[in-house]
Amino acid sequence: MKLMIQIPCYNEADTLPKTLALIPRAIEGFDEVEILIVDDGSADNTADVARVSGADHVVHMPRHLGLAQAYAQGLDACLRLGADVIVNTDADNQYRAEEIAKLVGPILSGEAEMVIGDRGVRNLEHFSSFKRKLQVIGSRVVSMTAGFDIPDATSGFRAVTREVALQTMVLSNYSYTLETLIQAGTNRVRVSSVPIATNPPERPSRLFTSIRNYLTHSGVTILRSIAMYRPLRVFTWISAVLLLVGFVLGVRFLVYYFQGLGSGHIQSLILTAILLIIGFITFLIGLLADLVSFNRKILEEILYRLRRQDCDQAMRENGLSDPDD
Repeated sequence: MKLMIQIPCYNEADTLPKTLALIPRAIEGFDEVEILIVDDGSADNTADVARVSGADHVVHMPRHLGLAQAYAQGLDACLRLGADVIVNTDADNQYRAEEIAKLVGPILSGEAEMVIGDRGVRNLEHFSSFKRKLQVIGSRVVSMTAGFDIPDATSGFRAVTREVALQTMVLSNYSYTLETLIQAGTNRVRVSSVPIATNPPERPSRLFTSIRNYLTHSGVTILRSIAMYRPLRVFTWISAVLLLVGFVLGVRFLVYYFQGLGSGHIQSLILTAILLIIGFITFLIGLLADLVSFNRKILEEILYRLRRQDCDQAMRENGLSDPDD
């Protein structure tokens, strides 16, 4: 069994040596533990520092593409290197390295295929009260959408099996955390959380520069993921609201009409017709989107098979045994 610990990095030359020094190189249940650094087009010497500090592999991206794409590139590289389990952590030492053994525990016991490190966002001291509330609300929304309970949906400290990594498709340009959880729910992946301890932040977040920026990008990611993986549900709810409002206005007009006052409420009749038509069209759009989602599932299955073949071929070329053998 091989465990790969991947760390996406962007200009982390100062923090990386400390982070790598703390990562355990032997964990019970694994024959090999290797570290992979994804250098997301850093302007400093992150890649060189990673090699000197003990990283086993360094993936250098030609330009800065963002955390989501760095995460996806890391998964692909880990799969090609024969990883059975992949752990993702941060370069700024936010997540304590000694918690890695706890994180992979549910996977080793067969209880889960994806494990999320729960930072206890309700009580994180370095989060403002407003940010703590936002994190809790956001996690609830993602939990309802994905179909399982995740108390810390934005945690980047997570572990996945090889099979889940092969199925993961990251489309966002910002953060992968929310999108991959909703995708995991759609794929019926067994997901669990484990409480973890964290270190105080050594620098401000580079991913989101403000609460407004965080809300905008997180909201767009959630809405897009819901529309992509739950289209019929989304459009049916929107349609139901429009049809209900149109029906209520229609009943209101009929009440006035039978009282002989209908001529003074023509606006309600017009609005009723508009809402009912839009509601019906929205439902039809939902049906079409649902049909498109079936095509997406077929394409994802094709991509999964191609990705698996490509990774298996890369392993054979590197002299590694196939994990499925």
